[in-house]
Amino acid sequence: MIASVRGPVQHVGLDSVIVEVGGVGLLVHTTPGTAADLRRGSQATLATSLVVREESLTLYGFADADERALFEQVQTVSGVGPRLALAMLAVHPPDVLRGAISGGDLATLTKVPGIGKKGAERIVLELRDKVVAGEASPGTPARAAGREPWRSQVGEALVGLGWSAKQADDAVEAVAGQAGDGGDVSGLLRAALRELGR
Repeated sequence: MIASVRGPVQHVGLDSVIVEVGGVGLLVHTTPGTAADLRRGSQATLATSLVVREESLTLYGFADADERALFEQVQTVSGVGPRLALAMLAVHPPDVLRGAISGGDLATLTKVPGIGKKGAERIVLELRDKVVAGEASPGTPARAAGREPWRSQVGEALVGLGWSAKQADDAVEAVAGQAGDGGDVSGLLRAALRELGR
């Protein structure tokens, strides 16, 4: 298993990055918040999880090992694959997800596109006794500030997570006052996700 990658960032997409490792560019799928923290040409260190399928090898990357651990844990639930597990981490940080699972908070879980009431109940039923609320890793790195154009980055990330363009635009407008000089893309994305969850 590839547990981590480190190297210069060659490309940053909405929900993926390419990191050069030993002369090879590895495509790493991430949450929009993690991708927004990385810059082309900068050094990146990501905790990773390799998902092996008959027709593909797909690498998923995370800001820290805590996110990776939860990503792998939620996939033990029937019907939860890597894309849905990544969407869960895109909408909620690990400590919020663990709290929702251990507390049976279905409303929080169903804010994730692709998780309905039955899916949320199944996740709670199968993982309630396996997760500990507030189990965030110490020393989690602080998110770096994003740069313009934050509006399109946040809007495209929301559409990529399953909301309509109209919902994404409304959420972007709702958090525009928090942008300040240039805007922290990952912070604004989290604020927009909270706005959509109301």
